[in-house]
Amino acid sequence: MFTGIIEILGTVQAINKLDTTESGGSGFSLTISDCAEILDDCHIGDSICVNGACLTVTEFTLEKGGSFKVGLAPETLERTDLGELEVGHKVNLERAMAAHTRFGGHFVQGHVDETATIISMTPDENSLRCLFQLPPPTPERPSLLPYLIPKGYVCLDGTSLTLTQVDDTARTFGVMLIAHTQSKIVLPMKKPGMRVNVEVDMVGKYVEKAVLAALGGAGGVESRVEQMVEKALQQRTAARHV
Repeated sequence: MFTGIIEILGTVQAINKLDTTESGGSGFSLTISDCAEILDDCHIGDSICVNGACLTVTEFTLEKGGSFKVGLAPETLERTDLGELEVGHKVNLERAMAAHTRFGGHFVQGHVDETATIISMTPDENSLRCLFQLPPPTPERPSLLPYLIPKGYVCLDGTSLTLTQVDDTARTFGVMLIAHTQSKIVLPMKKPGMRVNVEVDMVGKYVEKAVLAALGGAGGVESRVEQMVEKALQQRTAARHV
């Protein structure tokens, strides 16, 4: 579990698409450097959130500024933009939340739902307004828009941010970055056309599931409500003809 409050920016030191070492497991691995600050209490098997994805530390060292290695499973590569990283890129890093930590963000699992494309990044005095577009929904990946509400939470590249606007028709949503946040995360380093990792607020998912159960089963909330209204109308019409 994470809070979405970025601790430090790390640097991609190495990318190995077929890491045959013991810590690589014959899979895709990333080595992140310049991060000794978050490795003082690290252990093999610990979770570190890298640009919003919860990844398992398979190797680490405090030498030369500190670095750690993580593996990327095929599902992670498919769901995130981590496969597009290049050596030298900066990444947001956050350790798993400790019990004594002040909870400054929101509940973040590090389970990326989808990626969104940056549409624009517009300065507004010393703040930065960022607009994103979600891809068209598919049966395998339904729309995330039901979980996005103005002034609600969204996690972008591991950063807990407040939604400033949501347009269901255009499939877009926006956030605003204050000056302090701009200096602490990778988003301002990205350009329009690039992607960000999106994790919606898990509370919304639980609420939807509970409402669906109350409405009588599977299908979207909207479709279930439509079915209930249609059934009520049919019953009312039938009663009038009795």
